[in-house]
Amino acid sequence: MDTLLRKVFRSVSHRSGSSSSSSSRSNSNSQIDRFQQMMYIQNSSVGEFDRIPIDIFIQILKILGPKESAKLRAVCKSWKYIVSDNKLWMYFLQNQQEPWDSIFFAETHLRSGFPLPVFPTQAPDLSFMHIYGQRVQLPGAIIIDGGSGYCKYGWSKYFSPSGRSATFLEFGNIESPMTSRLRHFFSTICSRMQVKTSTQPIVVSVPLCHYDDTESAKGSRRQLKEAIYSALFDMNVPAVCAINQATLALFAARHTSGIVVNIGFHQTSVVPILRGKIMHEVGVEVIGIGALKLTGFLKEKMQQNNVNFQSLYTVRTLKENLCYVAIDYEAELSKDTQASFRVPSEGWITLSKERFQTGEILFQPHIAGVQAMALQQAVALCMDHCLDAELTGDNNWYKTVVLAGGSACLPGLSERLEKELREYLPASMSSGIRVTPPPYGVDSAWFGAKLVSNLSTFTGSWCMTKKQFRHWSRRKQMW
Repeated sequence: MDTLLRKVFRSVSHRSGSSSSSSSRSNSNSQIDRFQQMMYIQNSSVGEFDRIPIDIFIQILKILGPKESAKLRAVCKSWKYIVSDNKLWMYFLQNQQEPWDSIFFAETHLRSGFPLPVFPTQAPDLSFMHIYGQRVQLPGAIIIDGGSGYCKYGWSKYFSPSGRSATFLEFGNIESPMTSRLRHFFSTICSRMQVKTSTQPIVVSVPLCHYDDTESAKGSRRQLKEAIYSALFDMNVPAVCAINQATLALFAARHTSGIVVNIGFHQTSVVPILRGKIMHEVGVEVIGIGALKLTGFLKEKMQQNNVNFQSLYTVRTLKENLCYVAIDYEAELSKDTQASFRVPSEGWITLSKERFQTGEILFQPHIAGVQAMALQQAVALCMDHCLDAELTGDNNWYKTVVLAGGSACLPGLSERLEKELREYLPASMSSGIRVTPPPYGVDSAWFGAKLVSNLSTFTGSWCMTKKQFRHWSRRKQMW
């Protein structure tokens, strides 16, 4: 290690000498003055290395990398102090695959586990060297984000899901708390990933269902979660973390409080979340229009123009690639909006007004013959309930609106919803509202699970083991 360090330092010194020789004497003098003002490494026993300027030493550490840098802590006290600098280990974390802002959010807001604290730990209180070491040692987790429509699954260490499947076609309604059905679902996913369930923890997104705050709805939610845990622990999974899909989508947007508008397969839900917890007592608003209805409406409009497809998958592909939401619907009707897309095995398909009429049914459900609240009305109602509930001294937490779900990726949707809310709500409530599109598209909930599963405290703060689950089950029976 000493030889390596001397070699790196010689290289750095050579580059520094070359650059200084080509500069003027005045520049050289200013460099000398700058170095004289620097703190030198003192009171150590490493000979000539005692006089390495701090900034040069940090550059050497960056070249050496995290493993060799950590070893240098044993050389002397002053080196131990410098090597432990948060900025150095932030640099090492920044050079990982996961974006630094996501890592920083996770480690400052989520590391304490659920329930989330009112005031998250601030960066100066954290040792990012310790965090780096913990994250590197994590075994990695399997992430399964399965809802009514589609399932995304993969490894927490990878940048995106490794596989997808149509849940509704293969497994039916997995929201029904039947342990055997869930076990079949989970075992199929693990088989496709070619993993042994006894080796890695699993993070599961809990589908949005049973929205009310009634005792019956609470019982149904508990029953579904218990069925998920039972199915996975029967498969010898060492630890399980089950978090609601809406909460995971909010985490992916780097927020712990706000309103998540999830356009699901069958319906759209407007979910208030405070510090990671869904506020069922405030009220979850539900609209009977989801991705399936949007696709079906597009198919009807195409049939009216003598364009017929038997496969809903083809229509869904056209929706995802050609449809958008108009900022001003009436003005859009007078525009030429024709566009084409090539569908494999079908050729080029051209759409016109159907492109923006499809998404418009979220804001004007009557166009599709649906008697339901408009999206802006449902979100405004949820905000009004949040204001009345006075859950926190900060009345702005619910003004953060995050979109989630595949159909929420339609271009223009976030801008249109924000515009509608500003027009619909009084100025005192609409001020400061911000609507954020799905931060990672259709995979936002999966990425939220990735944030949690890569946390330095993941296995300790967020997971439940089989032993803990049995203890929890016994306590529940005693109640």
